[in-house]
Amino acid sequence: RRNNKRRRQHQQHHPRLRRHPFYSFNLFNLLRRIKRIIMTDSETPTHAHGTNSALDWIRIAVSLFLVGFSIVIVLALIATGNTKLAQDVHPAAAGVILWACIIWMSMIEGGQCSMVGLPPIDRELYKESHPITYKICSWGHKGDNLDRYLMGRQFMVIFVNFTISLAGAPLAGAQVLGLPSWITAIFLDSGIAMVLQNVVVGQLTSQVNASHCMLDYINTHFMTFTYWVAALIEVTGVMHTSYLIRYMCYWAAGKPVESNEPPREGIQQLWFWGRVVWSLGILGFALAVTIAALFQGKTALWEGVPEIVGLILFFVLMSVVGLLEGMQIAFFTVAKLPKSERGDAPIAMKTCECLFKNGGKNLPGFMCGRQMTVTLCFFIIARVTTINVGEGDENIFGVSDSIQNFFNTG
Repeated sequence: RRNNKRRRQHQQHHPRLRRHPFYSFNLFNLLRRIKRIIMTDSETPTHAHGTNSALDWIRIAVSLFLVGFSIVIVLALIATGNTKLAQDVHPAAAGVILWACIIWMSMIEGGQCSMVGLPPIDRELYKESHPITYKICSWGHKGDNLDRYLMGRQFMVIFVNFTISLAGAPLAGAQVLGLPSWITAIFLDSGIAMVLQNVVVGQLTSQVNASHCMLDYINTHFMTFTYWVAALIEVTGVMHTSYLIRYMCYWAAGKPVESNEPPREGIQQLWFWGRVVWSLGILGFALAVTIAALFQGKTALWEGVPEIVGLILFFVLMSVVGLLEGMQIAFFTVAKLPKSERGDAPIAMKTCECLFKNGGKNLPGFMCGRQMTVTLCFFIIARVTTINVGEGDENIFGVSDSIQNFFNTG
């Protein structure tokens, strides 16, 4: 920080230095130091991550085969009209929508890594080298806008995953490429093919790349579009219950609510709490509809599983997902802190020790396992909660058929 301050003061008298190669060289050194902090506490890594032995290459080959096979059978499903969107609209439209959503998902996931990781970095260092990143971070890191972006982004992830499911998930009893029934059961009926395709192509790869190339990854107007869509979703207030839960955690801990903005007053206060009430109403109604459908046997819950077990699974797995999502944000933030600034909480210190030892290999390993776990949890949650009321059946709470069809979409 002292060197940056001296350099900026010097540049005020010598403007040409802003375009000098030495300026970019300092930025390169800064990013290299950040990468070292992420990968290890004290030592510079001396190996290529993930390719240290023959076993690593075998795992890479197996993963590549499984992902490639999953993509092929999902595209075959679409081509033969064995997905909902391909059947209701057109196979070509379903294929285009599927891959457009996967590509957008890669920007949503990678953009999160960059937006969370870049706040400690002085934006003036990359104002000229990465102008779009500079503008996006100027918006996203102002006040509490990062919280707002993350709120809208999470809803966007759910919506995009839902659209991907409509475009690529198999219909009941779908057969493709003459595959044996046991392979169909493993890859299609269980949803493994969709999980591998979406997680590896649309999420994990982008997260890994963005964690090492934060500036470059969002230096595109594709991220500008993604940021403003997330911000617009947050403005609607659909997710504002999360702010209330956040405040409750502060109050329970006996700590003041932290914010980078002055306290809200007057119309701002009314606008904020009005959206919290609106969000609570939506959440309460959604829970009532879901629980009623579950206990009336009108969800996709597996046969033979008691409804109370399904309800417990729902709340337990949602808690696990929330924990893993919060841990991801926390770990990216802590990765930028020197070991001496990580506090003295015993469990937190042990967690950091596990994450950053082994040459930094454990952090990306956690990210891979976390993403697969979250996707698997969402798959089970969808089976428990997806409403399936057929024609002639009594609608939930006696609503009209059009509203019931909306409930059935998930």
